[in-house]
Amino acid sequence: MAHHVLTPPISEAQVRALRINDTVTLEGALFGIRDANQIALFDKGRTTRFDLHGAATLHTAPNVKKVPVSTTHPTGYASVCVGTTTSARMERFTRPLLELGARIIVGKGGLAKGSLDAFAELGGAYLAIIGGTAALETTWIEAIEDVDLDDLHPESIWKFRVKGFGPLLVAMDSHRGSLYDAVNRASQARRAQTLARLGVK
Repeated sequence: MAHHVLTPPISEAQVRALRINDTVTLEGALFGIRDANQIALFDKGRTTRFDLHGAATLHTAPNVKKVPVSTTHPTGYASVCVGTTTSARMERFTRPLLELGARIIVGKGGLAKGSLDAFAELGGAYLAIIGGTAALETTWIEAIEDVDLDDLHPESIWKFRVKGFGPLLVAMDSHRGSLYDAVNRASQARRAQTLARLGVK
């Protein structure tokens, strides 16, 4: 296990150095993505002015409030609560997101085999965050630097500036390692052992 501090743009070499059970702290830019903006990008042919090459992304639709534009709030938005949403329903967007250049997805609950294949082929990783930590996550966000596709609010594409965002657990890596698969195999083995002890066939 190793700890990595990554500041986007993240290179392929950097992301391929990550292994499951490593931890990562993110610094700098982090892009908030979710169902609606990815449907817009990958199903409806819309584009974003953000350059996602080497990007770290977060599955979220943040709770924000309108405030006067200032140095602290350059977009006129302030973070109220930025939590992480469940990733599973966005499984089909992993490959096209990586094809746009993204390297990291931060989410909750994990992704499936299609994403694991995409991470291996294109160079990416999934960093897990536990549920219920939205208040803590929000303290790691210094500012909302920019926003695109804001007609989809709150599922706009958000560009956050983060400091000390983590540590996050590498749960899926580019070497086809998956903590979710490992946990599933272990639980199935324990189930089989328990049933055998009980004489259940």
